[in-house]
Amino acid sequence: MPSNWIVKTEPSTYSYDDLAGQKTAVWDGVKNNLALKYLRQMQPGDRVLVYHTGDEKAVVGVAEVVSEAYADPKHKDPKLAVVDLRAVGRLPRPVPLAEIKQGRAFADLGLVRMGRLSVMPASADQFKHILKLGGSK
Repeated sequence: MPSNWIVKTEPSTYSYDDLAGQKTAVWDGVKNNLALKYLRQMQPGDRVLVYHTGDEKAVVGVAEVVSEAYADPKHKDPKLAVVDLRAVGRLPRPVPLAEIKQGRAFADLGLVRMGRLSVMPASADQFKHILKLGGSK
């Protein structure tokens, strides 16, 4: 059974549209120990919601993990890891953080509880609920 994740990115640095344009990309830049722990748990086939930070503060798209975690090729630090993500599709409607915070189903979601974490798990129900809020299945 695939796991579900949320990754955060600053769209002025790297946006969902950048990922969609590349089709598949190395998801790097994660340095927080807990976020790295979650990143290392990702497996091919896992589903990922992409959240834009900054001014937008909204879940904007869906991706899929296409590789197991591996050492970040840009850094010599063995603690740093990356995964490869493939763009699946943009949500018909971005789901703002303010809307997510209003839902009781999201009370324990990392996006609500740990705002600075860049990689976090989401339950299957939370994932489906965000997709539904965004106008997807």
